[in-house]
Amino acid sequence: MITLHDLQFTPFIAEDKITKAIDQLSNELNKDLFDKRPLFVGVLNGAFMFVSEVLKRFDHDCEVSFVKLASYEGIETTSSVQELIGLKEDVTNRTVIILEDIVDTGNTVVELLKIFRDKGCKEVKIATLFFKPEAYTKKHTIDYIGIEIPNRFIVGYGLDYDGLGRNLTEVYQLKQNNMTNLVLFGPPGAGKGTQAEVLKEKYNLIHISTGDVFRYNIKNATDLGTLAKSYIDKGQLVPDEVTINMLNAEVDKNSDAKGFIFDGFPRTEAQAESLAELLSSKGSEVSAMVALEVDDEVLVERLLERGKTSGRPDDADEGVIRNRIKVYYNETAILKNYYQKQDKYFGVDGVGGIDEITDRLSNVIDKL
Repeated sequence: MITLHDLQFTPFIAEDKITKAIDQLSNELNKDLFDKRPLFVGVLNGAFMFVSEVLKRFDHDCEVSFVKLASYEGIETTSSVQELIGLKEDVTNRTVIILEDIVDTGNTVVELLKIFRDKGCKEVKIATLFFKPEAYTKKHTIDYIGIEIPNRFIVGYGLDYDGLGRNLTEVYQLKQNNMTNLVLFGPPGAGKGTQAEVLKEKYNLIHISTGDVFRYNIKNATDLGTLAKSYIDKGQLVPDEVTINMLNAEVDKNSDAKGFIFDGFPRTEAQAESLAELLSSKGSEVSAMVALEVDDEVLVERLLERGKTSGRPDDADEGVIRNRIKVYYNETAILKNYYQKQDKYFGVDGVGGIDEITDRLSNVIDKL
């Protein structure tokens, strides 16, 4: 995460993905323009890095020029576009390729097309590194697109926030600071399920239980559920990619949520990394791992008591119970270290009344 002025931004698009997109776009330009000696026109300030990379990859005769227009104030797109630096070259009967860093509403595109048509160009095409289809409001088709992105404010690779961030070689998106995302852990019998239900109501969060998600997808025979079942039927572990895709679908179903409680995931460092990437793609991150801490003997006593009414055989066998607790600690030890390194691990005493434990958890959450 980085801070520019008063705002925080999280990683969004890696440099290697940007490079691949420019490679592909440049190949299309080479194929279409090999005999046209085009004039590439970069739109300053944002397109300077994109222009440089495209020119490095163009194998034929060409010329380059720049225009400067303004359409952003802070992080908002204004409705008007003003020409700041006019074009000096004679473009009569020329093929012009306008190189944009990003196309969102399309206001700049309309203005540029008008400028060059008035100057008598033979043809004008638009190439953009980033394109926001959700925000685009114009009829003109964008001829060359590097990467389509959601309608989010981004910085890096030429794009800025009030002057900062243009020099970044990766792209970052504005962090959604209003989201609280919890990884909730607790050994068997700690009361994690009960607390998850209380916390989701208190903080208006979405509770995502991995077990529930699996059961829903399998029962409803979704594509992911069918795929997961194929592994389960063979006695194999479901790949992390399938699980994270299920979680991604759940997050997308609740795009306006104030945050999520992740229950049962992650269980490995690799899964924690996958969850971080998933949330980063949404402009957010894990706020904290909160673990209920209960003495082993108390857990055994609780589960044996629960076993009298739950009907679960694993609640009635003390040996099985102790093994489940051991497995839990083996799994969470890795994740505890992972989140401690990020100052995101919080252990909470899980012994006491439900309201009392909720108050302890709330004290942690309220400080996030």
